[in-house]
Amino acid sequence: MAKDKTKNEGGEKSNPIDIELDVDGTVEGAPIERIASRLTWPQEKSEIIRKEGGEFIRTPDGAKKLEDLLGEVDTTYFAKRQMFVEVIENKIGKGVVSISE
Repeated sequence: MAKDKTKNEGGEKSNPIDIELDVDGTVEGAPIERIASRLTWPQEKSEIIRKEGGEFIRTPDGAKKLEDLLGEVDTTYFAKRQMFVEVIENKIGKGVVSISE
């Protein structure tokens, strides 16, 4: 039985690129998923602010305070964790996270 060649068995060399995030503390804020995982769902916006509002969230434009971000959204009740994450991601956008120099 013939064995199928994998990508690297055909003589091609792979050049993996190792990227380490937050090596020396230059990425400010926490990922929104980390904050969301600390809470139980459902949650009211006011309770999220009370519990985690002081945390800074990573955004493409730099770290922003969760309380400030939640103040800018109309949603007052988050039935599921995914809903919370989606609302915040829609507010902050997706993209490369800025780092401090």
